[in-house]
Amino acid sequence: MARIGIIGLGNWGTALAKVWCDDGHNVMGWTVEQEVYESIMTENINKKYLPHTVIPDLQATMQIQDITTECEIIVLAVPSGVILGVVDDLIPSLRPSHVLIDLAKGLAPEEEGGSGIISKAIIRRLNEAKKANPLVVMTGPTIAPEVARGVMTTALVACHDRSVAERIADRLSTKTLILTPADDPEGAELWGAFKNTVALACGLVDGLRNSIGGDNLKAALVLAGFSEGISLLNAMGAEPGTAFGPAGLGDLYVTATSPRSRNRTLGEMLGYGKSLEQALEEMHMVAEGVRATRMFVKIAPKLGVEIPFLTSLSQLLNGEIPVEEAVRAMVASYQE
Repeated sequence: MARIGIIGLGNWGTALAKVWCDDGHNVMGWTVEQEVYESIMTENINKKYLPHTVIPDLQATMQIQDITTECEIIVLAVPSGVILGVVDDLIPSLRPSHVLIDLAKGLAPEEEGGSGIISKAIIRRLNEAKKANPLVVMTGPTIAPEVARGVMTTALVACHDRSVAERIADRLSTKTLILTPADDPEGAELWGAFKNTVALACGLVDGLRNSIGGDNLKAALVLAGFSEGISLLNAMGAEPGTAFGPAGLGDLYVTATSPRSRNRTLGEMLGYGKSLEQALEEMHMVAEGVRATRMFVKIAPKLGVEIPFLTSLSQLLNGEIPVEEAVRAMVASYQE
């Protein structure tokens, strides 16, 4: 039995809390949202993010120090845009025994510089604070409501120290959540971010289903996006084999096709003709693909990698080209 602290009780953090509570672990979740805290404490349900999932054994807090005091494994389940600020708040109270698990599927803010990889930015902060806590990246094809419902799910846990990844996989795997250890955290994290861009593109196809959209077009976009991802992410330091595992092709497939995928849903709204601003206003959960697209577009030229797929998607997001033109350009990118 592990003592697990989950920083961030969105749908993914809450789904993991459900699975681990059911497996007999002691789980405490931290949130800054008063409505989330109150609904968990009074009704054992996170009404905002997983309204049909009862978790009677989940403890909740709005004090981040409660997590470091009570827990040994700390899961960072907040969006990529805010995770580093949360880490800054967390570091002063970390003990040497704490293991951190990074769930953020995105890139570090531009001001961080470097590769844009969140795990590297976290490690840099730990080193500056003279902390040596191990950091594990967890990613894979994990649609949160299905995980909470008990659908069998595989995910990757990656750490430079493979023995740490193996221990985490052994302790936190359950009958329905199967964790596989690996030693390419950067590659796992990069694919976790990149797959959201392909999901956005596939959502466009769903929004165009009454015109040029269909399964044939979606398959073409998956192929174009995946091929471009291999070129770009390998140049950014991902190991080639990671592309074909749970963090790569597995996560890309489910995020690009599932009706529950936030990024696919956002793309569908854009395909219907809504502006990015209108679509984002209708979603109360973060869709990381927009930010990931823009950051990959900034990084690629520095590495000398051509990215016509991402460039076309970025132009659409910026309102520079219409949806059909963007989709045709993304398909054509695979032929170049």
